[in-house]
Amino acid sequence: MRALEETPVLPVEIQRLAQSAERLETPCGAGSLVWHAWGEGDGRHPPVVLLHGGSGSWTHWLRNIEPLATAGRRVLAADLPGFGDSAPPAAGRDADALVEPLQAGLQQLLGDAACDLVGFSFGGMVAGLWAERFSARARRLVIVGAPGLGVVPRGTVPLSGWRHLQDPTARDAVHRQNLAALMLHQPASITELALRLHAANVVRDRMPGRRLAHTDVLARALDQVACPVHAIYGREDALYRERLDALAQVLRSKPCVRELTLIDGAGHWVQFEAAAAFNALLLRLLAAPGG
Repeated sequence: MRALEETPVLPVEIQRLAQSAERLETPCGAGSLVWHAWGEGDGRHPPVVLLHGGSGSWTHWLRNIEPLATAGRRVLAADLPGFGDSAPPAAGRDADALVEPLQAGLQQLLGDAACDLVGFSFGGMVAGLWAERFSARARRLVIVGAPGLGVVPRGTVPLSGWRHLQDPTARDAVHRQNLAALMLHQPASITELALRLHAANVVRDRMPGRRLAHTDVLARALDQVACPVHAIYGREDALYRERLDALAQVLRSKPCVRELTLIDGAGHWVQFEAAAAFNALLLRLLAAPGG
């Protein structure tokens, strides 16, 4: 691996949040699954577990962690196996391979206690598969911009390669293009913070060739999920803005799904781009009766 890829520069906002966290490790493959934890919880609500998207890390939740902790929640944000600082799983290279190490980690950290699970994009598939298999542990599931529902985007998202580029400026230019193409809708959202966070994450993606996002694996899992499920998408999500009716039809056909909410003016990375609206909504959903 080139030196350029060995030590990604983390924004000061991430460094500050990481310093305030408790770093935890649980077994994963030949190494560890790395978690960051905040808050002690208020004794009235279960912990909230945050699972990031593909080519990401716990930092996908940069703008959401502190509001959850301030509301009295204990927050556990994982680097999923093969992403961020976590080792790859012992076998497999897709969402289904991450369920066992995730469960092992949650068992070690929480025992048999139930939790609320929030999964973004690829992490939404992992969360749904986990909730299907370990229904007694899932109090509530929130999927955010999640694929795997059998709703195929119209056309392809034009992402560009960057690993062959030696020049950091050239890499940043491609990262900006990719953020605009897939992750963020408003040009003003592609800030230096977003760029640095994204660049530090994608260079640590060690799970290539993921394919389950193009299937209905999450839709089938939701048929067996027992807990209440809520779905949040950016109305301008590049993957689904032309398929919102189909997305709604699939989700509303699942008995476990309580609510689908579209956040105006936001793209795929909705919890970053529209953090204030997202945080208010998420706190409301997690506090709703019936969990």
